[in-house]
Amino acid sequence: MSVFPPSCLIVIAGPTAVGKTDVAIAVARYFGCEIISADSRQFYRGLKIGTAAPSAEQLSAVKHHFVGHLSVKDAYDVSRYEKEALELLQRLFRENRFAVLTGGSGLYIQAVCDGFDELPDSDPRIRADLRDKLEREGLASLRALLRQSDPAYYGQVDLANPNRILRALEVSLTTGKPFSSFRKRDLADRPFSTVKICLDLPRHELHNRINARVDAMMTSGLLEEARHFYPERTLNALNTVGYKELFQYFDGLCSLEEAVEKIKTNTRRYARRQLTWFRKDKEVVWCRPDAEEVIRNITRHLPDYSG
Repeated sequence: MSVFPPSCLIVIAGPTAVGKTDVAIAVARYFGCEIISADSRQFYRGLKIGTAAPSAEQLSAVKHHFVGHLSVKDAYDVSRYEKEALELLQRLFRENRFAVLTGGSGLYIQAVCDGFDELPDSDPRIRADLRDKLEREGLASLRALLRQSDPAYYGQVDLANPNRILRALEVSLTTGKPFSSFRKRDLADRPFSTVKICLDLPRHELHNRINARVDAMMTSGLLEEARHFYPERTLNALNTVGYKELFQYFDGLCSLEEAVEKIKTNTRRYARRQLTWFRKDKEVVWCRPDAEEVIRNITRHLPDYSG
């Protein structure tokens, strides 16, 4: 990252609850640019509390893109996001050298920075059959099917993520070829450079933040928000931490107290998976969620930046 073309994408990544939104806003204000969300849970309108979407005050501080722009009923995937985000960046870079990309969805960040595989469309009937199998037999049955059909991808995928496993099986069963055979071997050539910052905290601090945020969400009305979307609980957009545990409570499968504890536990597990993903990227610069420290690290990687 020693030589930079005129346009530069500043990535502010990190696990859930680490403080990405406030840091990204401070960075965007410092560089006078706009923010693109790479948090796939925040794309959907109405899922404000459970996804910790930016507040009205935060949205007014800096212009944000890809926040609340979809209905929970909309079909959306990382390939479409990559295309739309790159089109937006092309426009933003005409007005400003910088743009900020922030979120915790590593796959979406990777798609914008490095490119993503061009995958064939899957057969809707196969998709429906796999989702039915997941519902009846559980995730272990899909893992076994993936291990048999594509051992290479089985060794790489997050085995706790049903959406990734479903997508791989959909492509494999539709085309008759292993999902791994479609994976991109080379990074895409982008007309901009990137500076990647990943925020982190000591484990106990992050866990305390997660627990406190879940409690704050419940106080702010997460239960009512989840109840509103309960009739649409089978939609993919709602298969996410914070909602699915409360749906179990509505179904009578656990108490409210147990559901809240499950949200905290599953959020902590999700944070660990996020950190595992970002640690694989050797270009990442690790920082505490301190805006001044982050800005210093960014400017160090911009030798031609005059401020």
